[in-house]
Amino acid sequence: MAVDARQKIGVTDLAIALPKMVTEVPSLLRGLAGFTRKPTHKASIGQVFQDVAAKRGSHPFVRFEGESTSYADANALVNRYAHVFADRGVGRGDVVGILSKNRPEALFAALAAVKLGATAGMLNYNQRGDVLEHSLGILESKVLVLDENAQEALDSLDSPPDVLPLEELTELAKNASDRNPPVTAEIQAKEKAFYIFTSGTTGMPKASLMSHFRWLKSMSGLGNMGVRLRGDDVIYCCLPLYHNNALTVTLSSVLAGGATMAIGRQFSVSNFWDDVEANNATAFTYIGELCRYLLTQPKKSTDRDNTVKLVVGNGLRPEIWEEFTDRFGIERVAEFYGASECNIAFVNALNMKKTAGVCPLPYAVVEYDDESGKAKRGSNGKLKRVGTGEVGLLLSKVTDRAPFDGYSDDEASEKKLVRDGFKDGDTWFDTGDLVRKQGWLHVAFVDRLGDTFRWKGENVATTQVEGALGTHKAVDGAVVYGVDIDGADGKAGMAAVTLRDGETFDGKAVAQHLYDKLPSYAVPLFVRVVDTLEQTSTFKSQKVALRKLGYGDDPDSELYVLRGKSGGYDKAYDGYVDEVAAGKAPKG
Repeated sequence: MAVDARQKIGVTDLAIALPKMVTEVPSLLRGLAGFTRKPTHKASIGQVFQDVAAKRGSHPFVRFEGESTSYADANALVNRYAHVFADRGVGRGDVVGILSKNRPEALFAALAAVKLGATAGMLNYNQRGDVLEHSLGILESKVLVLDENAQEALDSLDSPPDVLPLEELTELAKNASDRNPPVTAEIQAKEKAFYIFTSGTTGMPKASLMSHFRWLKSMSGLGNMGVRLRGDDVIYCCLPLYHNNALTVTLSSVLAGGATMAIGRQFSVSNFWDDVEANNATAFTYIGELCRYLLTQPKKSTDRDNTVKLVVGNGLRPEIWEEFTDRFGIERVAEFYGASECNIAFVNALNMKKTAGVCPLPYAVVEYDDESGKAKRGSNGKLKRVGTGEVGLLLSKVTDRAPFDGYSDDEASEKKLVRDGFKDGDTWFDTGDLVRKQGWLHVAFVDRLGDTFRWKGENVATTQVEGALGTHKAVDGAVVYGVDIDGADGKAGMAAVTLRDGETFDGKAVAQHLYDKLPSYAVPLFVRVVDTLEQTSTFKSQKVALRKLGYGDDPDSELYVLRGKSGGYDKAYDGYVDEVAAGKAPKG
C-alpha cells in the first residue's frame, strides 16, 4: 500500500492557503455557478467550445509540432467535420468511433461528433485482437475514424471494419459547410458525449460513459476552481487523447480559461522539456509516472529555467512531491482524484502539499473488508465512516446533481453501486479505491482495490491478462496480480503460471503471444513458473500469498523478467527492478 506522509489537513494549513486565493475569486465563482446546472439544461461541450471560439477567435486553441490553429479556424474545421459525419448518417444518439494517436484532427473529430449530439467513442490504440474487437462491438459506431498511424491496431483483427481515414475526412471537409450545426443548441446536458474505455474486473474493457453534464461539472470543478488557467496560458498535454486526463481535464480547463492546448504526440522523457519550451507552455498535464520519470533524468543547472508554473494531474506521490516541485520550480500543483466512471472528483484547489484536494459533492470514506474489497456493514446492516487520518474505501453519493452515468453494460453498472448504505433508499458509487480522510473535505489517494491494478497510467484487468496467458499452448493455469516496485508508480504486472505436462517455458514465445493479445502496458513484467496453483473459484488466497512473495527469491519456483518485445522473458537478474523504477526497462 502506498505511504502517505500527510495524515491530516489542519486549521493552520487553511489559514496559509486561503488568503492567496483572493485574486482567484472570479474563477471560483464561475465554478460554483456551474454546479447549479441541471441535467435537463440545454448545455453541451460543443456549445461551450463554439461560444469560446466566438469570443477568442484569433487566439490559438491548439498547438501541435510547431503549428497553431486558432479558435475560429478550429471551430470552422470542427463544423466541416460535423457536416461530413451528418452526410454519412450520423445524428443525435449515434456513435462516432475514433481510433487515433495524438494529433489535433482526432480532437476536432471528437468535438464534431458531440456538436451533432452523437457520442465520440475514444478507442485505445494499444488494444489488439479480441480486446479491440470487443471494444468496437460495444460502440457499434456509425462512422469509424482512423488515423493511419494506428493502422497496426486494426491489422490485428481477422475482419477489420470499414473506416473513414482522417486524411479522407479532412479532404471531404474542404467542400463542407463551416456553419455551426443547429442541433448543437438543442443538446441537453444529460445526453451522452464520450465513451472512455476502462479496464474493469470482468476481463474485457468497459465503455465508461461521459455525459455532457459530467464533463461540464468537471469544467466547473477542475477547470474553474482547481486549475484556473488564464487566457495567456498554454497547457502541454502528451497523454493519450483517449484518456480523461486529456479529453476532460485538459480540454475543459482550456475552455474554462480561453487558453491554449499544446498537444504532444507522445510522452518522451528525453524530449519533454524541449517540447515544453517549443510550445512556450506555462502548465502541463501529468500522471504520477511522468513526474517520476522526469526526476530520473540527470540533474542540470537549468532545471528551473522553464516557463511552467502550474501542473495538473493525478498520482504525484507524497514522497517525491517536494523534490519534484523544488527541482523544476513548480509553483502550484493541481493534483486531482477522479475516475472515468466516477460521478465526483477531488482537486487540490488550495495548493496544499500531498493531497488530492477537496470535493464539494457528497462522498463517504468507509470501513472495508480486506478479503472482498467491499464496503463493510455493521450489525445494523449499515456502513461506518472512518475517522480523520484513517484509510478507508471511497464512496460517492449518487444524486440528481451527481448521477452515475455508468457503463454501456447495465449489469456492470449495477455491480458498482452500494444501496441502502447509511439509510434506506440512498445509493453510493463504489470507486474501488482507498483514500486517506485528511479532514476539511480533503483526501489523499492511497491504493486501488479489486482485480484491477494501475500501471503506466492505465488500468490493467487481471482476468484479461489471465485469459491471454491461458490461450498459450504451454500454459496450464495462471494467476495475475500487481506488485509494488519502490520508486515506481502503480503496480507492476506479475503472473504465476503452471505448465502443461511435457511443456517448457519459452520466454520469447510467451512474450510474443502476450504482446499479440494485450496492450503493451498490460504485459506482465514478471512471470513465476510454479508447480501448482490452488484451484479455488477466485484464487484469492493464492493471490495474497503470491503478492506478498512478489519478485522475491523462492527455491520452489523459477522467476523470469520481461526484456521487451524482442527480448521476451529472461531469467531474473540483479538490477532489473532498479531498471524498471528508472524507466529503462522493458522496451515494448
